[in-house]
Amino acid sequence: MFIESIEKSKKNLKISDKIKIFDTTLRDGEQSPGIALTVDEKIQIAKRLDNIGVNTIEIGFPAVSEGEKESARKITELEPKADLCGLARVVKSDLDALLDCDLSYVHTFIGSSQLHREYKLKMSKETVIEKAVEAVEYGKEHGLTVEFSAEDATRTDIDYLIELYKSVESAGADMINVPDTVGVLFPSATKILIERLKEEIKIPISVHCHNDFGLAVANSLAAIEAGANQSHLTINGIGERGGNASLEEFVISLIVAYGIKLNIDTKQLYNLSDYVSKVTGIKIPPNKPIVGGNAFAHESGIHVDGILKNAATYEPIAPELVGHSRKIALGKHTGASALKSKLNEYNISMDENQFCNVYDEIKALGDKGKTITDADLKAIAITVLGKSKEENIKLLGLTVVSGDSVSSTATVKLQINDEIKETSHIGVGPVDAALKAIEELVRDTIAIKLEEYNIEAITGGTDALAEVFVIISDDKDNKSTGRATKDDVIMASVEAIINSLNKILYIRDSLE
Repeated sequence: MFIESIEKSKKNLKISDKIKIFDTTLRDGEQSPGIALTVDEKIQIAKRLDNIGVNTIEIGFPAVSEGEKESARKITELEPKADLCGLARVVKSDLDALLDCDLSYVHTFIGSSQLHREYKLKMSKETVIEKAVEAVEYGKEHGLTVEFSAEDATRTDIDYLIELYKSVESAGADMINVPDTVGVLFPSATKILIERLKEEIKIPISVHCHNDFGLAVANSLAAIEAGANQSHLTINGIGERGGNASLEEFVISLIVAYGIKLNIDTKQLYNLSDYVSKVTGIKIPPNKPIVGGNAFAHESGIHVDGILKNAATYEPIAPELVGHSRKIALGKHTGASALKSKLNEYNISMDENQFCNVYDEIKALGDKGKTITDADLKAIAITVLGKSKEENIKLLGLTVVSGDSVSSTATVKLQINDEIKETSHIGVGPVDAALKAIEELVRDTIAIKLEEYNIEAITGGTDALAEVFVIISDDKDNKSTGRATKDDVIMASVEAIINSLNKILYIRDSLE
């Protein structure tokens, strides 16, 4: 019933038949602190934006520098399908700079709030309107499509804002834009504002929402619900301060939640997001909706069980819709279903006892706060599969002491068949001391020689699992390998030796 009521409420929304996507990654997105795109980088991003099907690409602010002009000219030469827009103040020289780049679309602006008029512009209300009208008329006289923004519109007296917008409409503006310059709007207020403007303004309305309070996408959608025709967006929501409305979140919300058809190739969104992240140096948070690393990642046993039966149980959209992929993460919340799925993915088969050993190891590592990677899982599984089924020798305890001012000493306690033995030994390091202690304890059972010892960190980081591989031989020239994977190098080394010892004892028993 709840879903049905939502669907009915959608019919009462004032959503335009055609929503336009205006991307400002190359202009407002580049204004993020620390971002400075080269001409070639701008060209590459523009190509990708055009490929996904955005309606308009704001390629920069031509009057700012020669570099901005150069990138504008080169992107224009590509002859993209999207409209190419440049930013300009309501100043003739800014508009001329844009015309000099052969652009046909201008986004021109002037501050409208009392704060901007009094402290930044030092202009009266009448002068602001006069400047805005002159710029719109100049742009139209030169054949430009003109979109006009009243900067800081959402902190502007509504009656004056309407007067300003009506003036530029009469001057020939093709669209007005409503910038929430410092992100102070909230969805219900956005709807009220856009609905009021729709009553007064006949030309299309665009919105430009900032994310200072985390509401940029919500406000952009609320504006669309109220009848706005276009939203300004950036890839990954980059932009000044808290950023802008995220293109990928806005687009997927419109398509999935609202059922609106857009001419956007959504399957390219993840790759585009990743590219922009790498070029700008602004990393994507793992928990970012749609494109984040955790957007389609699952660890909880209950969730993974549902996902494996029907992905829709815990995913609102299929990852393929945005070019992403599903990830089953392993950790302390992992269930048996998730682990079995992962092992099957890597064609690793094992009996129930071996599976339980792997499962227990995953849980133990998860309790220590470690997330287990696929490489970790493979190493753990291979270690378990490589263990001798006959355990004549078991490790009961291990204590090591090491440091600059003390000799490395290891105390090892083993169960050898039914006998418990314990000894301490000094070595050149804790691993060497532990292995010498083991050799002493097993001497009456088997004389061994360490032929090979290799250690490798499975992944990066100080908490990486250590995989130790050894080969030992006995006095009868029998050889066996041993392997162990642990988050402790010394424990991994000891377990690898004991694993190898049990194998060589099994070999000797088989030969007798």
